[in-house]
Amino acid sequence: MSITYYGYPKCGTCRKAKKWLEMNGLDFQEVNIAENPPTEKELQEMIAASSLDIKKFFNVSGKKYRELNLKDRLPNMTDEEKIGLLASDGMLIKRPIVFGRGKVTVGFKEEEFDTVWAN
Repeated sequence: MSITYYGYPKCGTCRKAKKWLEMNGLDFQEVNIAENPPTEKELQEMIAASSLDIKKFFNVSGKKYRELNLKDRLPNMTDEEKIGLLASDGMLIKRPIVFGRGKVTVGFKEEEFDTVWAN
């Protein structure tokens, strides 16, 4: 089963995650999250595989998150609305996301990658 790495080339954290994947010999498909955000269906699969709350998929420190006042709006939105919003703009998604083999990581913590992705 293949692994997909959703990152943003200008993001330092994304570059660290990509380097970790390369150094650990993982074969992955790279997707620019700003140009090609995950679809609603892909996000639903990721959320299910992660067992994380949907809010953990939002880039809460991002400019778009603040511009859209999502801190106040998210609690009143349905899960479907949240997923639709994430799928509409990759810059709203916390990055990087690595997804495959029935697993997902959101953001980059080396210890988590060691646990989840090391072969």
